Amino acid sequence: MARRSKIVSGTLIAGAMLLTSLGLGGIAMSAEAPPAQPVGGVTAAHAGHVMAAPSASSPEDPDGDGYIPADPPVTGVTPSTKEPPHRYFHEFQANCSVSHTKADDPIVYPQQPGASHDHTFMGNTTTDAASTTASLAAGRTTCKAPGDKSGYWMPTLFQGDRPVLPVGPQTIYYKAGVTDYTSVRPFPKGLRFVVGNPMQSAEEFRRHPGFVEGWECGDSFFNVEFPKDCPSRPEVQVNIRFQAPSCWDGKYLDTPDHRSHMAYPVVNPGTNNNVCPADHPVALPMIEFKMAFPVNGDLSQVRLASGPSWSFHYDFFNAWDAPTLKALVDHCVVGALQCDARGYDQTHPEAGAALDDHYELP
Repeated sequence: MARRSKIVSGTLIAGAMLLTSLGLGGIAMSAEAPPAQPVGGVTAAHAGHVMAAPSASSPEDPDGDGYIPADPPVTGVTPSTKEPPHRYFHEFQANCSVSHTKADDPIVYPQQPGASHDHTFMGNTTTDAASTTASLAAGRTTCKAPGDKSGYWMPTLFQGDRPVLPVGPQTIYYKAGVTDYTSVRPFPKGLRFVVGNPMQSAEEFRRHPGFVEGWECGDSFFNVEFPKDCPSRPEVQVNIRFQAPSCWDGKYLDTPDHRSHMAYPVVNPGTNNNVCPADHPVALPMIEFKMAFPVNGDLSQVRLASGPSWSFHYDFFNAWDAPTLKALVDHCVVGALQCDARGYDQTHPEAGAALDDHYELP
């Protein structure tokens, strides 16, 4: 666990949610033409993610309205205001390596190969414009746990015209985003969403409820832009950490803007506790990307395929084996442990591990 890991504070979440409700969160999306053709791997016009045209619907959304209902939906849930015994950690890791890059996005541009800016894909090795829940379930994965066939992707980072890809397993935390960590349940199969917005301004990026430390390098943290003071040493890398919303409406696996079915926790009035809002009452794991890019020194030529540094965002498409995910959530998140990808907490060896030495269910 990195020394600065944290759950976004209630005050920050509340402030960011207010900004979003006032239209300052940069979340609204509109239909546009596909991005301009890439120049040196970076789109010439910053088109970012836009809602796909109805004629290019996913097989899971045959009418093309952008809504994919959960089957079955989760009903009868109210946000938990319980205060279980305080535990600093309630998390596990999904360690997944980069598998490929591609100008595809099966969430925003389903069935439209090449319509997106370039993305760096981790986890499922088959993720492309045609991906569905079923195709991902049949694919292979670069994650340590074979049961994690989810698709994780983000805009490709470039130094000049050269793509800079993370090396080795990257850290994707699954945490409790609410105070009542015992109320967190696994993701429903097929849930997908976009975290952040490539069209956001620098200030919107800084104020985003998922912002943890922004871009960091060496001793430079909380940067909206790529750090200017980045030591030129082999062991130094540029990092970013960004948290996803963790409260679900229980109704849809996707919505037209790829965000509205999810929400960040809010502060329970009169307390310092984080709870899910009433219209998104189902507490799910809070994903946190911690990505490390092997680049340092002069970062003046570093940029994202989606645009400037503050256009960072990422996508998640859940294709976990359901029993494997449930075992990790129950053992590590609900069980208040600080687990690795096996579901093992070195500080609590007596608790055992959720998975065996092959990262599979025993």
